[in-house]
Amino acid sequence: MKDFEISASYIKQQLNDFKPETAIVLGSGLADLADQIVDPISIPYADIPEFPQSTVAGHTGRLVAGTLGGKNVICMQGRFHYYEGHSFEKIAIPVRSFKALGCKSVILTNAAGSLNEDMGPGSIMLITDHINFSGFNPLIGPNDDEIGPRFLDLTQTYDREIGEKVEKAALKSGLTLYRGTYIWVSGPTFETPAEIRAQRTLGADAVGMSTVPEAIVARHCGLKVCAISTITNLAAGLSATNLSHDETLEQGQLAAQRLTTLLTDLLAG
Repeated sequence: MKDFEISASYIKQQLNDFKPETAIVLGSGLADLADQIVDPISIPYADIPEFPQSTVAGHTGRLVAGTLGGKNVICMQGRFHYYEGHSFEKIAIPVRSFKALGCKSVILTNAAGSLNEDMGPGSIMLITDHINFSGFNPLIGPNDDEIGPRFLDLTQTYDREIGEKVEKAALKSGLTLYRGTYIWVSGPTFETPAEIRAQRTLGADAVGMSTVPEAIVARHCGLKVCAISTITNLAAGLSATNLSHDETLEQGQLAAQRLTTLLTDLLAG
């Protein structure tokens, strides 16, 4: 068995007859969203064979399965980042496990810095495209043709139909929803003002240290992808304040309720 199949087999045993349709990955400060899941089944990452372990503050480190908005979901309460030292093979395991469990789509959330002064902390942005600014790709290495193609088309990485449903859910909830391009950097350092100027020139609207590897892996194995950023700060050079992870967690938690409402309405729609 492949590593993700071993993980999926264990998870399936813990879920009994429960069959998730949608996977959700929660970013920094957004862990409380999992508390809204009805009839939760909790599985610590430490118990799952082959699963990596989360080491970042604000990433709880467990799967929570149940219903949200009347739909069967499985939620990652804490994700894995390349800057933690995880290999891309390890980062790919959860997403591929979701596919093996029968999920059809994945909703990726993150905390991001804004490159647009008009999109300040507390804003929510639907990711419509991305820029890989890291120099890395999670599909580097031998390709498993049983999982996906050697050369993956990323023309429509983020599912337009789901994106339209997000916009309708935002309208229903009375939330202002921005749309934009997310640029991925490896981290763990925040960007320099010069890097932010370069990223703005490239057309990025928000910057962060996650999401893109998971989106690529998800599309590679055939999952539909939706991605949403909660804006926690203005990027380097756009604000007089220094950047910190504490600010990311604080602003993420403040935005968690709005994101919970949006995702619940999305799934119920």
